[in-house]
Amino acid sequence: MDLAVAYRQCTVLARKHYENFPVGRFVRKEFAPHIHAIYAFARLADDLADEGYDLPYDFGDGQLRQLTSNERLRRLDQWEEALFYPEAFPDHPVVVALTHTIAQCKLPLGLFLDLLSAFRQDVQKRRYENFAEVLDYCRRSANPIGRLVLLVHGIRDVPLLEESDAICTALQLTNFWQDLAIDIRKDRIYLPRQEMEEFDVAESELRAGVATPGLRKLLALQVERTILLFARGEPLPQALPWPLSLEIRLTCLGGRKILEKIVDQQFDTLSRRPRLSSRDLAGLLTHALFDGMSRFRSPSFP
Repeated sequence: MDLAVAYRQCTVLARKHYENFPVGRFVRKEFAPHIHAIYAFARLADDLADEGYDLPYDFGDGQLRQLTSNERLRRLDQWEEALFYPEAFPDHPVVVALTHTIAQCKLPLGLFLDLLSAFRQDVQKRRYENFAEVLDYCRRSANPIGRLVLLVHGIRDVPLLEESDAICTALQLTNFWQDLAIDIRKDRIYLPRQEMEEFDVAESELRAGVATPGLRKLLALQVERTILLFARGEPLPQALPWPLSLEIRLTCLGGRKILEKIVDQQFDTLSRRPRLSSRDLAGLLTHALFDGMSRFRSPSFP
């Protein structure tokens, strides 16, 4: 497959589904194809694990049928095989583009393997005992993306990579708290079981869509933790070259705006999923361009 065609297909794939933050829209032209190849790989493999449909470009035949858990795991094994033996998939656009990106940018395969391990976990694990388990999942499901973006730009400073980890974990957690109602319909709960027990939150209440006082308090705790992680990564954009600094700043502001909306909804994301409107996005872009990172209010009950 022609390399330019492969990268164009990755761009299309990468820009689907991400509503809270941009995907390679504010990076230098020479880096954008590499970012899109990384996101296309992550998007396809994640959707395969999460949704379980036979989709184009995930080594299936493109027929929209539901895959079993074992079929999903076998497909994820094929993604791993493609990382080590890309010559076996000469017509797969994501494999062709990503192989070139990995070679050009000297990217470690371990970060991609971490992503695949998290996606496999999504197929097999639907409950988390404690917050440490949730953070370990974020370490593998989200943090590699941020590190890969920095590595593509030639940034390898350990403190900056760690600040990126904090932001990526915060973004993943924000998505969990935003999507409580969606995830429970998939029989998936990212709220730690021990903390649900401590706050007297029952799975049956989540399934019924009931935001009890206990759930609101538990979600307030999670939002506070997430805000602290965003704060830990707050210095990162100032250390990055333009326009990557804009993209990361806008990404952070988008995640923190979702948390603000959760606070405004009194920590009830079961009855209504908080999301960014076009007006929100325009305001965040203006803020990112002219004001830098903001400090959002801490979670509290109205």
